Amino acid sequence: MNNDLLPQLFKTEYSKIIAVLCKLFGLPHIETAEDITNDTFLLAAETWGLKGVPENPAAWLYTVAKNKTKDYLKRDKIFVEKVSAGLKREPLPPDEIDIDLSAANIQDSQLKMMFAICHPSIPPEARVGLSLRILCGFGIEEIAATFLTSKETINKRLFRAKEKLRTEKITIALPGEADIAQRLDDVLTTIYLLFNEGYYSTTQHQVMRRELCLEAMRLNYFLLENAATNIPAVNALMSLMCFHASRFEARTNDAGAYILYEEQDRSLWNDELISRGNYYLIESARGNTLSRYHLEASIAYWHCTPTTVKNKWDNILQLYNQLLQLSYSPVTALNRTYALSKVSGKTTAIKEAEKLNLSGNHLYHSLLGYLYTGVDDAKALHHFTSALQLAKTVTDKNIISQYLHKIQSGS
Repeated sequence: MNNDLLPQLFKTEYSKIIAVLCKLFGLPHIETAEDITNDTFLLAAETWGLKGVPENPAAWLYTVAKNKTKDYLKRDKIFVEKVSAGLKREPLPPDEIDIDLSAANIQDSQLKMMFAICHPSIPPEARVGLSLRILCGFGIEEIAATFLTSKETINKRLFRAKEKLRTEKITIALPGEADIAQRLDDVLTTIYLLFNEGYYSTTQHQVMRRELCLEAMRLNYFLLENAATNIPAVNALMSLMCFHASRFEARTNDAGAYILYEEQDRSLWNDELISRGNYYLIESARGNTLSRYHLEASIAYWHCTPTTVKNKWDNILQLYNQLLQLSYSPVTALNRTYALSKVSGKTTAIKEAEKLNLSGNHLYHSLLGYLYTGVDDAKALHHFTSALQLAKTVTDKNIISQYLHKIQSGS
């Protein structure tokens, strides 16, 4: 069995099964839905390892999930009566309860689930974490890495969030217009983080996880298809993801190693996705709102233009200036400094970068290593060495090692 297949299916199918079962059982029984779904994947790991992968793995998972759900309902008469009561009908035998894993019901369930999990009664720091867990299939370690905190902290947040789902009796349904606007920011943050994890993976052995990027785009498309959620920020996020996805083929070589932006083969960029990115960027301009996604999509647009285009880096720098004013982050500040080096030279950029003083961040030292190269190679070597010590993933370490080798060899 392909060792990557089941983890990939877990990322794409786990959330679909969970959403449908939660829609059937109700959110107070989310842990029951999780148990059934986890058991389904555990059986897949055991069975496929012995008998091989079935012809249609996703359909196999759906069939097993349905059967396990019916088996559970047969064992728990009280639960069956609760489910039927929630559906406002007479108790049904388990075999007659519809476990609908059709594409249409999966989409409807996931769309409603996104907003249910982002209910305002759930603490802000727990909403996105729970969304990443339930809707995106993230592991506890992945969520902890995303929030730069411990697994214990994440487990506590998820536990409290699930308690809120029970005590507040939150239902899986699209909220009213005002509530949609209130919750949409968390929904978009979840999709954004999911795409980012796929685009530049924080796992030890993968440079890029396309299945996560495609899943993020699929979830975002649900929002675009719904009139109540097809707003400028949603279009801007889709634009951003299309622009980034257009460079998938150029970001890694045949051995799977990461290729830096300036060394990518432009002929491998996907023109159709760039066109789609342009379309959604134009759509996002309708209205008077300006979100971080608008600015990041515009930056990505300029990155997808040829290097010969006049004022390319000037435009990127100005967009980073706006983005920092709207939503400051250290990573954005670092990226802005790289753009500054393209406009005003490395010496000016070095002064700005050192003001950030992010000494515990490998990206900070990597950037300073790049900026000092050719200006003061001894300092460049020092910063790349520090970056190598701080880097956590194989991908980052390989990239930094390449820079170190070039300086040491004088090439």
